[in-house]
Amino acid sequence: MGNVLFDPLLPPSILWAAAVLLALTLGFCAWRGLRGWPYRGLAAGIILLALLRPVWQEELRAPLSDLALVVVDETASQNLAGRQGQTEETLRALIAALEAEGVEPRVRRVADAEGNQGTRVLSALSEFAAEHPRDRIAGAFLLTDGQVHDLEAWPELGVPVHALISGQEADWDRALRIESAPAYGILGQDVKISLSVQDFGPLPDGIDPTQTEIIYSIDGGAAQRATVPVGQSLELTLNLAHAGQNVVRFEVPVQAGELTARNNVTYAQVNGARDRLSVLLVSGEPHMGQRTWRNLLKSDPAVDLVHFTILRPPEKRDNVPVSELSLIAFPTRELFMEQIDDFDLIIFDRYQRRGILPLIYLENVARYVRDGGAVLVAAGPDFAGAGSIYRSPLADILPAEPTARVIEAPYLPRITDLGARHPVTRGLEAEHLPLATADQPWGRWFRQIEVTPTSGEVVLQGVQDAPLLILDRVEQGRVALLASDHAWLWDRGFEGGGPQLELLRRLAHWMMKEPDLEEEALRAEAGDGEIIITRQTMTPTAREVIVTAPDGRTTRVPLSETEAGLLEGRALAPDDGLYRLSDPDADGLADIVVGIGPAHPREFAKVVATTAQLQTGVAARGGGMGFMRDGLPDLRLVPEGRNAVGRGWMGLYARDAYLTQDLRARPFLPVWVYLLFGLGALLAAWLREGRFRRV
Repeated sequence: MGNVLFDPLLPPSILWAAAVLLALTLGFCAWRGLRGWPYRGLAAGIILLALLRPVWQEELRAPLSDLALVVVDETASQNLAGRQGQTEETLRALIAALEAEGVEPRVRRVADAEGNQGTRVLSALSEFAAEHPRDRIAGAFLLTDGQVHDLEAWPELGVPVHALISGQEADWDRALRIESAPAYGILGQDVKISLSVQDFGPLPDGIDPTQTEIIYSIDGGAAQRATVPVGQSLELTLNLAHAGQNVVRFEVPVQAGELTARNNVTYAQVNGARDRLSVLLVSGEPHMGQRTWRNLLKSDPAVDLVHFTILRPPEKRDNVPVSELSLIAFPTRELFMEQIDDFDLIIFDRYQRRGILPLIYLENVARYVRDGGAVLVAAGPDFAGAGSIYRSPLADILPAEPTARVIEAPYLPRITDLGARHPVTRGLEAEHLPLATADQPWGRWFRQIEVTPTSGEVVLQGVQDAPLLILDRVEQGRVALLASDHAWLWDRGFEGGGPQLELLRRLAHWMMKEPDLEEEALRAEAGDGEIIITRQTMTPTAREVIVTAPDGRTTRVPLSETEAGLLEGRALAPDDGLYRLSDPDADGLADIVVGIGPAHPREFAKVVATTAQLQTGVAARGGGMGFMRDGLPDLRLVPEGRNAVGRGWMGLYARDAYLTQDLRARPFLPVWVYLLFGLGALLAAWLREGRFRRV
């Protein structure tokens, strides 16, 4: 194939000026009526053409095949109800039909997008098209179920885009979805979770379209059932089982013929928190450590502190009129009889019996502990004397008996072997103050009350390995005994101080049943395709955890000790959903549930095949739509800009693209031809003007 080009011998501006001058001259000659002016003009034009030097250029072209881009949806919803086989069969037929038309197919397969983004076939088409020359693309095909989640990513290719939809006409599905759930919930208060049940596709006979049963449970506990409407938003009210992470599982029964049961189950993770923690601090007398307790409890905005210090015991006789005292009356009955169950923790700080609290009140404190309350005794010399609160009904719940000996000697508190595993004291060695040294990591204390343990666990020891801190459980409640009133020395930084605030904080929160401080606990955290398992235990024995996958398969995962009292293990979690973890060797330890992947997979929100989502975009690009079950339409090549879809056929633009392999150029005419024709024109002008007369 060739064409004519010009390669002027003179600059274009000179040639344009010559052409204008020639036109003016010829016009003047014609106006004056000179007889030979056409021939002279022809001669000048031939000279001007020769100066333009026309060139004949020839291209050696290799035709290129037109391209058809085929994007195949291989997301999770395409694995339902034989869609994958249907899609592969259609793909093979499409490739054969394209090749029969001389169109080269290019195929891109699209899997589930990361980050729960669902099906992104349009983004894939846009990226796929950018990898090919636009002038070769004749059209594009989308092989999908029609559930697309990136409609904003439609590419502008300038060619028809067709869609072939998988699925069957009778497909239907029921889906459960949580519309809103709080991230946090207050223990003892209602938690409201909004959800809905939706039906998609034609329901088979015998399926109730108006209502269905819903089953829900918290942390794998007892299942509760309710009947809910279909197609409407509803709100369920729950009470959280415990502080910390609560996994609430919801399920609707699978009906006959549903496409998948994956969207019949969902879950919400709600972190349970206490609204306010109520603490009653009773100080027997003013002393140096009193402010330490008060500062610790007041520093936590979630703690409501009621603090009483007995400044004027009944035996004190100073003849001061009662009307002149600035003290308020101690509301003992209200606190220890009527409102005692409202407190999460009661602290007796160097308290001794002086007749202020009758024995019936202390009996009620013992009952309060057995019913789930907590009592902490910070003992001083009062605990060893005749007025010790041990000489009261509290003796039944206290973990140690005083020997009446008060040891006044310097010593370093030390963590026992059992305390190294207990969450209250584990790792306290790492809590150093700036003045601490390796030889003396903590400052010394100078007083300890000698006690004989009767129950509980000794986690700190003092003089001659005597028990210093004892923790115990009494039926549903908890009791702690700190056999010294010198913890304040650490707070003041004496000899480098120590982890006083951390110790007392852990102690107080353990007594208030903080989940992270439980001695026996099983925890799990979702990782990247795995579950990270942590087991807190007081027994240094080998353990394993049973992991139950969403499909019911069980796996035993061995745990190894990473530090005293902590064991860890990892379990593979290839499938999204809820995994149940249990320790078969721990009696009474509740199973836990952990969710892997999104609670609401976007890919399974709607799984019934549809043309509705792609219809507008396909029509705007001159394409057509059809169901794979109806067979592959005929394919045709049509000129660009023509209609590319009709009854029973889909069209592609014939692009006629080519590759230039060689380029050749030569003068259009030899120079002597211009000279011959120019002289001939001049000769004709001379003859026409009468210089040569015909005989």
